[in-house]
Amino acid sequence: MMGAEAGRQGDGGAGARKADELDPKRWSALWVTLVAGFMSLLDVTIVAVALPSMQRDLQATAPAIQWVVSGYALSFALVLVTAGRVGDTIGRRRIFLIALAGFVLCSACAGAAPSIALLVVARVAQGVCAGCLAPQNSALIQQMFRGAERGRAFGLFGATVGISSAVGPVVGGLILTFADGPGGWRWIFYVNVPVGVVALILGLRLLPETAPSGGQRLDLPGVALLGAGVLSVMLPLVLAESGGLRMLWWLFPVAAAFLVAFVHWERRVAARHGQPLLDPRLATSTRGYVTGAAIATLYFVGFSGVWLVFALFFQDGLGYSPLESGLAVTPFAIGSAVAAAVAGRLVERLGRLLTVCGLAAVVVGLGGAALILRWAPGGTAVWLQALALLVGGIGSGCVISPNVTMTLRDVPVRMAGAAGGALQTGQRLGGAVGTAALPGLFYMTLGDGGQGHYRSAVALAVGCGVLPVLGAFALAVRDWLRDHQRNGRGCPDEIAHSHAHACQP
Repeated sequence: MMGAEAGRQGDGGAGARKADELDPKRWSALWVTLVAGFMSLLDVTIVAVALPSMQRDLQATAPAIQWVVSGYALSFALVLVTAGRVGDTIGRRRIFLIALAGFVLCSACAGAAPSIALLVVARVAQGVCAGCLAPQNSALIQQMFRGAERGRAFGLFGATVGISSAVGPVVGGLILTFADGPGGWRWIFYVNVPVGVVALILGLRLLPETAPSGGQRLDLPGVALLGAGVLSVMLPLVLAESGGLRMLWWLFPVAAAFLVAFVHWERRVAARHGQPLLDPRLATSTRGYVTGAAIATLYFVGFSGVWLVFALFFQDGLGYSPLESGLAVTPFAIGSAVAAAVAGRLVERLGRLLTVCGLAAVVVGLGGAALILRWAPGGTAVWLQALALLVGGIGSGCVISPNVTMTLRDVPVRMAGAAGGALQTGQRLGGAVGTAALPGLFYMTLGDGGQGHYRSAVALAVGCGVLPVLGAFALAVRDWLRDHQRNGRGCPDEIAHSHAHACQP
């Protein structure tokens, strides 16, 4: 039965727990994976501030330069589930090290690219390597840690996700400040090389071996169907700025058809006792997985989209430099980092209630920032919105890592890579929707007006970004109440005992 297996493999037996406790390298190994994960996620947003200088130096057209960002995001999302499944099958350590080496090489190639075409090729390849790295991070945490330690490890993982997503513009602005002049943008990519080489050397020494699951074949039809579905969703979204939504809207029903076919195919493979790419029992028999994935997807619609809106407002509306614009939203990253580390220690005790409180704080923080930027006096507004973003950041730190912990807690370790990859695919899809929709709302509201129109535009766009977070809040409340009722009927605590999902709802 899936539940019993999840309890044995997801939480581990006494022997596995003892082995983990005797391994002195697991925390050092975790930091290696977090550094690699930070680099790969940072490269989603750090490049945006350097696009104007890239376009000038390489004499690129606007549609071509957009592919520097879009190509990375697209290839990143496409390979997540497949890379997670491959890691589960042939060894997470092996895939992690190969992907990290490829990421470093592609970063060097991107920095040295003499033309826009070669830069885009390097970025697409870099995105593939990043997408192969990402699911190994969560799977290695599942493998190396148990119980309360796993919550703390996911807390650090959540802090990494939150910080890397929010500080990209700040780091990019700092690099361009110190590497000013023609070609300065190349250091956006070169900085990955020494950091990545050190992480690779340490990874060779510290990362644990994973016994390959022998005799398993990759579900190639599943790979093709899921890849076609994700590509059909992502392509119009990542090209939205150049009219992709208008020209490629017809890909959305195509995507739905591919994804429905993928679900039917995976059920058929599982029914024949084969090895599906993404086991349907993750949805049907693994408590909390579907709800957690839905919460993550909705949250990232708002979480990812608002940063572009803030950048447009501060730089175009208030005349800030890229660095100043990044610093204006830094309180969110600080709050998220601190809260995520603390939340990792509280998730075992508070469970889904922690996510509920975190989402409420994000709604208050982002909603408050929208109202402040619309109505508060000019000079005061920036300082007040910084306080609001600090509240939102604290809430975000209580959302991302606890939700990952609770979504993956009952997933068998043998499927941890594929499950983590699917979870992050939802996050990437949600992020793509947010980054396409919210800036579009900003520009639509802005029209040809002055600063007053900028204030209305940022308030509307950020306010709309709060709506999917409210949807995630509603799902979290529903899940918390259901767990509360289950525990009230005598079932064990939802985190401390991984067999709780066997209780009747």
